[in-house]
Amino acid sequence: MDLSWEHFCQNHFDFPSLGLALDTSRVGWKRPEDAPAAGALAQAFADMQALEAGAISNPDEQRQVGHYWLRDATLAPHPELRAAIEASHDQIRQFVQEVHSGRLQGANGKPFTHLLLIGIGGSALGPQFVAHALGTLQDAMTVHFFDNTDPDGMDRVLNALNGQLAQTLVLVISKSGGTKETRNGMLEAQHAFLKAGLEFERHAVAITGAGSALSETAVSEGWLERFPMWDWVGGRTSETAVVGLLPAALQGLDWEGLLQGAREMDQVTRLPELSQNPAALLALAWHTLTQGNAEKAMVVLPYKDRLELFSRYLQQLVMESLGKETDLQGATVHQGLTVYGNKGSTDQHAYIQQLREGPNDFFAVFLEVLKDREGVTIDVEPGVTSGDYLHGFFQGTRTALAENGRASLTLTLEQVDAFRVGALIALFERAVGLYAFLVGINAYHQPGVEAGKVAAGAVIDLQGKSLSWFQQNSGRA
Repeated sequence: MDLSWEHFCQNHFDFPSLGLALDTSRVGWKRPEDAPAAGALAQAFADMQALEAGAISNPDEQRQVGHYWLRDATLAPHPELRAAIEASHDQIRQFVQEVHSGRLQGANGKPFTHLLLIGIGGSALGPQFVAHALGTLQDAMTVHFFDNTDPDGMDRVLNALNGQLAQTLVLVISKSGGTKETRNGMLEAQHAFLKAGLEFERHAVAITGAGSALSETAVSEGWLERFPMWDWVGGRTSETAVVGLLPAALQGLDWEGLLQGAREMDQVTRLPELSQNPAALLALAWHTLTQGNAEKAMVVLPYKDRLELFSRYLQQLVMESLGKETDLQGATVHQGLTVYGNKGSTDQHAYIQQLREGPNDFFAVFLEVLKDREGVTIDVEPGVTSGDYLHGFFQGTRTALAENGRASLTLTLEQVDAFRVGALIALFERAVGLYAFLVGINAYHQPGVEAGKVAAGAVIDLQGKSLSWFQQNSGRA
């Protein structure tokens, strides 16, 4: 692997307007333009342009894919879509102002200070990542999550809210209203509020599709508010929809800065010049490192505690989008890109040993953040801070991998703020889309997920039939 300064300069790309840089010098190519798939990017750009213009990109459900319009409503292909997006932002502003001012209160007349988000998959992973990345002790509300149908897990959350339910606002997020895990969480929350002598409907907000079962429940029971989910926004790309923006706004985060970062990343990553497009560079590096056929996994290593949940967020975005049995022509390809990771420098005491000396079946994506902390830092040794050590461990681990022929990419962020987090989300969304076009698969459907839901329903049905039989035949040997 070429670790020379000249090679680094040829493969280090700064994007100052976005406050980030991308280093591809340890991918293994001489320069990006030499990659085997570089010539196919022109068609990938054309395909992405058609998607953004409103082409049917989810043929299973005859749906458009419009999460890019969320950041710039002027790009929506129809005036009514633009109006709907802009109206959702106005609705967020008005509702959040009512909550934060104390004009909207719970059943006992107390202001809301806690937020319980009930969702799963994209309805929880994005909000969790953003809440963890941007949260502070000065947040307007403390956020909690029901993100599974585990009774003990929900009990632990409710225990943390013990004595606080009267000041807890509940967001229930489900596009169809039929997602079982979310429905179960809603019923568990309703039961907890009932036990506490509180009217759940005076604490409840729905984020759902028009006419869904959840929407009908919210109307019939008189919930506080309903916000829209649109069928042209997939769960894994919904962080810049109401799904992600409303909880961020209620928490007190800069949700409009998040949108701005995503919007500006979208603008840069529409450029057809490879050296000016970080998403194209990222997608091309993935293709080079995996040979375009899922040969290697991607290990995400953020050297910042605030980005600890980013690998979990990316697991759904990347693996649900790229893990496909067939390509666009129906041929069996078994495509995908496995994602795992935790954070640095924790992983130096966990699985870096295997990454350096075990099977070379991965590439690493390092995330470096230049800003250490707010305020004054201290020396832990003469002239050396804790942040210096973090930077040293990042550089040392990257070098140790490279010296043993292990490839990596490095993303450097100036700091973790709403703008950069929005840009980071958009960067990987667009890289996923471009990579999918390069390998000829549909990134915007998920038949395997639906198969799992159907199979789970069959298990519950069998359980019901079995219990019924035993009840009817009680006492028989």
